[in-house]
Amino acid sequence: MNRSWMNLPRISVDYRNGVETFLDFAFANASQEDMILCPCKKCGNINWHVREVVHEHLIVFGFVRGYIKWIFHGEITPRRVSSTSNSIDPLNSHHRSHREDDMEGMLRDAFNMHDYHQSVREDCDIGVNDSSEMRRSGCHEEPNGEAVKFYNLLNEMNEQLYEGSKYSKLSFCICLFHLKCLGGWTGNSFTQLLEFLGEMFPFAKIPQSSKDMKKVIKDLGLGYEKIHSCPNDCMLYWGDRKNQESCHVCGKSRWMNKDVENVSEDEVEARSRKKPVKILRYFPLIPRLQRLFMSSKTAESMRWHHDGRTNDGFLRHPADSLAWKSFDQKFLNFAGDSRNVRLGLASDGFNPFKIMSTSYSTWPVLLVPYNLPPWICMKQSSFILSMIIPGEKGQGNDIDIYMQPLIEELKQLWVGVKTYDVLKKENFNLRAALLWTINDFPAYANLSGWSTKGRYACPCCAAQTCSKWLYNGKKFSYMGHRRWLDENHRFRYEKNLFDGTEEFRRAPEQTTGSDIWSMLKHMQFSYGKTNQLPNSRAKKKNKEVYDHDVDQLCNNLKWG
Repeated sequence: MNRSWMNLPRISVDYRNGVETFLDFAFANASQEDMILCPCKKCGNINWHVREVVHEHLIVFGFVRGYIKWIFHGEITPRRVSSTSNSIDPLNSHHRSHREDDMEGMLRDAFNMHDYHQSVREDCDIGVNDSSEMRRSGCHEEPNGEAVKFYNLLNEMNEQLYEGSKYSKLSFCICLFHLKCLGGWTGNSFTQLLEFLGEMFPFAKIPQSSKDMKKVIKDLGLGYEKIHSCPNDCMLYWGDRKNQESCHVCGKSRWMNKDVENVSEDEVEARSRKKPVKILRYFPLIPRLQRLFMSSKTAESMRWHHDGRTNDGFLRHPADSLAWKSFDQKFLNFAGDSRNVRLGLASDGFNPFKIMSTSYSTWPVLLVPYNLPPWICMKQSSFILSMIIPGEKGQGNDIDIYMQPLIEELKQLWVGVKTYDVLKKENFNLRAALLWTINDFPAYANLSGWSTKGRYACPCCAAQTCSKWLYNGKKFSYMGHRRWLDENHRFRYEKNLFDGTEEFRRAPEQTTGSDIWSMLKHMQFSYGKTNQLPNSRAKKKNKEVYDHDVDQLCNNLKWG
């Protein structure tokens, strides 16, 4: 069918006649309740409207750019006819599902595919239907196992629950599981409900158990890992210590049931009846970064900092900063591939009970992929939730205990993980680096390990911080700001306006990593609320060692 009329002026007769032809075709093949998806530039195949509204939008705004194949309005491409003649089109079936639940918006948030309608369809075709064609031609690499798994799941989970249903299998699973969470149903009662629904509706594709439904949600990337932790923040029951029954630091039981020794012979059954005292919810990072390259649009956006950024010396994006450029100069191999991800980490505590008087502090940890353009990377949908740390009180320096799974993944990402790039149709070694953290000053101390109070509170000046103890006020005062002035500035010689001294010192030099290591290498520190220091004598000794190393460093730098 000739569709050159779509490029004609919208006031022309041929364009208006073409719009009528499109509307006749769309309402004959893809209408629901006398409505279709509006393909205008404003709606972008997201909003549903009646014929009169769609006609008005197409005359006023025109078609969305590049919408030559009417794939959201009943047109089936020859490739899909030959490869999936007896199957259901996953994207069309998804759009035909229950619209009120906004399942499409949820999937776009989860997979970071906002407004990428045609690219999502092409990616599904590439990942699911064209693998044999690519294998025969030999011109492109096959997607790796994770990419194939993602495409297959997306294709499978969007099929209808049963013929004629307004719910897809995915929307049914998520809506029912949401009711389970809101109602606090147990796993056994939920399984009994699924079995009853399966017997009542044998023609529907209903999971057989609660465990099967959790697998569906987890495989789609919506799951997380539950990692038990010590209630005193001493350790995680993770890695080699996964099967421990009690904390090896403070001896506190892992379970609310304190009778750990008198367990039944069947240890697995015994643990299933116990409830852990504290749980860290961790969202794996690697599959979420890999998924950014499984859509052609997001894969292109992940290169924006190198391919699309205007490099004219102005600071518009973190890629224009000195920290970014210094990192690239130091690690040339990492900077050589623009697909490698630069991350920022943000965390702070909040009370999830809002205005209630309950004292509680939950710490979410978020990651921001800064490869994306600035109008995308700072949107809420682009943030990556890494973990949720619970607790009645803030973790303080013990937050390092909960960061272990993330640090382990970041180490793995520094070496690289095999990832499929749908834009170049090849597998590549994806690497990532954490460039900086975003937090307030108290949280800065917890995340960095540098105390933001006391004699050396300034993290920039470090050992060269100019502080003075106020005996009457019983606190430190931080002076020495005149060191940053020009050498001949008159304020350097104004005694009466400041602390009664003239200032002849220069601005302090930046503290290097080796300097920080020399101050911390003799520190003895143990994690946990009740195990920070064994006694006051050890605390005093620890402080003496630290002060001695800091004073020695100051003398070496000649700023003491």
